[in-house]
Amino acid sequence: MHEPLTAAEYRAIAASLQLATNAFIDGAFRPANSGKTFKTTNPATGDLLAEIAACDASDVDDAVAKARQSFDDGRWHLQSPGERKAVLLRFAKLLEENRHELAVMESIDSGKPVRECQTVDIPDTIHTIRWHAELIDKLYDNTNPVGPNALTMVVREPIGVVGCVLPWNFPLLMLAWKIGPALAAGCSVIIKPAQETTLTTLRVAELAHEAGIPAGVLNVVTGSGKDVGEPLGMHMDVDMVAFTGSTPTGRRFLRYAADSNLKKVVLECGGKNPAVVLDDAEDLDLVAEQVVNGAFWNMGENCSATSRLIVHSKIKDELLERIGAYMREWRTGDPLDPDNRIGALVSKNHFEKVKSFLDDAKAEKLEIAHGGETQKGIFIEPTVVDGITPQSRLFREEIFGPILSVTTFNSLDEAVALANDTNYGLTASVYTGSLRKAIRLSREIRAGLVTVNCFGEGDATTPFGGYKESGFGGRDKSIFAHDNYCELKTIWIDISERSVDETIR
Repeated sequence: MHEPLTAAEYRAIAASLQLATNAFIDGAFRPANSGKTFKTTNPATGDLLAEIAACDASDVDDAVAKARQSFDDGRWHLQSPGERKAVLLRFAKLLEENRHELAVMESIDSGKPVRECQTVDIPDTIHTIRWHAELIDKLYDNTNPVGPNALTMVVREPIGVVGCVLPWNFPLLMLAWKIGPALAAGCSVIIKPAQETTLTTLRVAELAHEAGIPAGVLNVVTGSGKDVGEPLGMHMDVDMVAFTGSTPTGRRFLRYAADSNLKKVVLECGGKNPAVVLDDAEDLDLVAEQVVNGAFWNMGENCSATSRLIVHSKIKDELLERIGAYMREWRTGDPLDPDNRIGALVSKNHFEKVKSFLDDAKAEKLEIAHGGETQKGIFIEPTVVDGITPQSRLFREEIFGPILSVTTFNSLDEAVALANDTNYGLTASVYTGSLRKAIRLSREIRAGLVTVNCFGEGDATTPFGGYKESGFGGRDKSIFAHDNYCELKTIWIDISERSVDETIR
């Protein structure tokens, strides 16, 4: 179902795309109130794709008003669980029917390899919507053991109007991670896509409306963080913001909440994720394959990317040799060619930031074990830098590009200390043939997700989020994500036979 097409077929789809360019508010596309637009380009070619509505606080006000109206009149959350489930399943079906178009749109807008869009992002997006749709009528509320004189219920209620602020690295998948549980819970939603990657969010909103999600329940306001993200975060009639992106921007949303109505905030932020390889790892080919995938998937533009390889000194050279062999399969080039696995970085500014880490490595005369070069445009080939110490910028800062830094250790305690020597705590990987060591490291590494002898992010049933500066307030995915978008209410009913006078006394 999700096998990639040929490069010629993808290019033909790209040439025939009809791109939405306006905000989507109250079930219809409309230009920004100011009439202003911003340009969005194909990162791989530099070609202009479209001019998108550059919204501002007045457009945010309009979207929030329509979302509030749709929530208060109950057109969505007062539908029965079965009715909302049916609509979300129709929505997932429409996403599947338009999967090739969405994959191409995602690729040309972000620089992502179309193969990944087709085989990973789109299927996972569809599965996420379906999973949360199926959850709607399978969540039970609680009663409590309070004795014979009262009946209590603890019930979930949708939190209300939710702002979803998306990153540019996984536009569709992060959209699904937010709106899947938010819509399943019965919330009304305003989405602020990243300015660099707006196109698929607008198309998804159109498909959601076609599926039967009522007008006003799912809105998209396009534009910059200052003009749209900040007004959304500060809005007094927004009940919650769910954000994925950088840690500095995440901090801003906590300030916005403090300075406005103390809205709930859930943050999924950056990472500096270690892969710890012990000298008893049983299959170094498997380790190499998984480390390469973790480091270079989506050009390393991934908050859970394997950014630091922390490897026992006895096996470092052998592992780096095998990593080099697997890297030969990761060709860099035109994202619409399914044979290429490394596409363009998302923007010129981001390219310069990532390139600065390469420049630092060369200036410090660090060993470039593999890669290390840029290509015409804003392409950076996958790179492995050896000899990194904890004092290095490459060890400490989130690169968000296809660069893997290598640091060695000689004892288990040293490995744990190196893994935890970061302000972040999103993910980690452990490679060992010892169950005892695997359990010890999994427990001692301070991260929200630890994988053993593999790289991954779990599946729809497992929560995703981080410790320390990697996250705040909740988790994406799983039942726990659904709870992000709900309030808990306790209902206490006195059923005793005492008189009113006795109750007062």
